[in-house]
Amino acid sequence: MAPPLPRRICCIGAGYVGGPTMAVIADRCPDIAVTVVDLNAERIAAWNDPDLGRLPVYEPGLDAVVGRCRGRNLVFSTAVEDAIAAADMVFLSVNTPTKTRGLGAGQASDLKWVEASARTVAKAASGHTIVVEKSTLPVRTAEAVKAILGSGVAGKTFSVLSNPEFLAEGTAIRDLEDPDRVLIGGDDPDAIDVLAAIYAHWVPQDRILRTNLWSSELSKLTANAFLAQRISSINGIAAFCEVTGADVQEVARAIGADSRIGSKFLKAGPGFGGSCFQKDILNLVYLCRHYGLEEVAAYWEQVVALNTWQQHRIARLVVTRLFGTVTGKRLAILGFAFKADTNDTRESPAIRICRDLLEEGALLQIVDPKVREQQIQRDLGQPAGQGEGSWQLAPSVEQAAQGADALVLVTEWEQFGAIDWSAVVAVMRQPAWLFDARGSADEAAARAAGLSVWRVGQG
Repeated sequence: MAPPLPRRICCIGAGYVGGPTMAVIADRCPDIAVTVVDLNAERIAAWNDPDLGRLPVYEPGLDAVVGRCRGRNLVFSTAVEDAIAAADMVFLSVNTPTKTRGLGAGQASDLKWVEASARTVAKAASGHTIVVEKSTLPVRTAEAVKAILGSGVAGKTFSVLSNPEFLAEGTAIRDLEDPDRVLIGGDDPDAIDVLAAIYAHWVPQDRILRTNLWSSELSKLTANAFLAQRISSINGIAAFCEVTGADVQEVARAIGADSRIGSKFLKAGPGFGGSCFQKDILNLVYLCRHYGLEEVAAYWEQVVALNTWQQHRIARLVVTRLFGTVTGKRLAILGFAFKADTNDTRESPAIRICRDLLEEGALLQIVDPKVREQQIQRDLGQPAGQGEGSWQLAPSVEQAAQGADALVLVTEWEQFGAIDWSAVVAVMRQPAWLFDARGSADEAAARAAGLSVWRVGQG
């Protein structure tokens, strides 16, 4: 007999995970009322904007899903406690940034929002509530969540589950609608069955995996660590290719044909970014050191170190090829989001590359179809301006290239694969360069138009 589905779901956190995940659940489970809550009134207002093109999260297909459900069984609200009180199931999908000070600073996850959310649930919930960890959390965080929930008012009961997300930004809706797996960890079989029954509306049963809490929490960190490791590995080989005359794309194709290795995450580039990879690896490093596994910690720490090195290397290479200085030179930066098809800039490779070039005195003209000027200002730590060591947001590649000495392709947006190279080169200062950190530009067309080209991993 199938377990009864929850009538009402509340998700605390209206960010890149909470918003899309709850939208898909609402879309696939029309009989469940889904409320996404957040204390950030501006963010909730954006989710409720009649213009679906102004949603705070850009993901291909998200606008259509929200459009079908919002006002039917999907609500975005700032009434946090009311939504919790009415819910049978509460998802915790809040930010867990890396700590910036105190014990574990620079590596451990800051769980203040998770703790605050758990305390709010303990206070506002009624009856029995299933609490689902959706945020990426350190192993055994559920113990702290359970302790907080267990200290509340008598008569309230809770079951705690771990249900980590495995979303790639840019393909999040596809990943939610057709996931490789759904992972549910817990020690309450009935609660696990309830959550599994929700996903079973569209996910085959053999893709719904059940584990204990600790395995589920660790699986998320491990998955991201393994993926990031592949990126750092191929970028290290890319640098080796450049000095030996090999081509990293050919090397990647050759090793990717090995069924034991596979072809995914073997594309050289400016390094990994986004909200998860670096944060999760550093968290894993911290936990390994906490349990005395120094050699294991050092191994994973090097994955992050190599990623940082790759970004500094690209900036240094630009300076070196432009006669050893970029002071006062205009450089067109193509892309600022950490990857195509998202407006997320968290840990974007563009940030470190741009900061290095600004430090060298460059004048940056940044082009990105989805990232707004205010976000770039926050990430670079300085407002748009003029003069040495400044940046501005440009509306098109052609305008960014006006008088520029070089184009630096950092994000693989589709529109950068269809550049009119002749028109661009015509407005640049000569000799002009294309630095293709993604290996995704039409190299032959760029060279034919008169550009000198550096492509990552090409000797």
